Amino acid sequence: MQSASDKPSYPAAGLFTRLVAMFYDSLLLLSVLLIATALALLATKGTLHYHNPFFRTFLFLICFSFYAWFWLHGGQTLGMRAWRLQLQSLDGGPVSIWQALLRFMVAIPSLALGGIGLWWMLVDRDKLALHDRFSESRIVRLPKK
Repeated sequence: MQSASDKPSYPAAGLFTRLVAMFYDSLLLLSVLLIATALALLATKGTLHYHNPFFRTFLFLICFSFYAWFWLHGGQTLGMRAWRLQLQSLDGGPVSIWQALLRFMVAIPSLALGGIGLWWMLVDRDKLALHDRFSESRIVRLPKK
């Protein structure tokens, strides 16, 4: 059995490939959110208000569940898989649910503030974004098969 320290070390993913994978994932997430909203509208018989805190919390949980499920089951969203990217713990192993939650929560302001968390990669010695640093994880580029 291979330990985390025996795993091969892959290079850090670059900013461009991460942005393109994020774009792919945003399209898929948008479709998931549209389906979730349609189901919520059916459940409320069309009386759903966007500013309802329960509805917003529901959408927030859908977003987290979307990313967490992919990150915890192979470390790749569909966009990451298309670009051969993988989320790993800093030791090369899979991320925990707590790392996924911390990564998700830090990524929100990191991206919302002009993407400053991603721009950080350009000056970071290990090419880690701010949410990578806080969650002790990284996105690597996998080799071609």
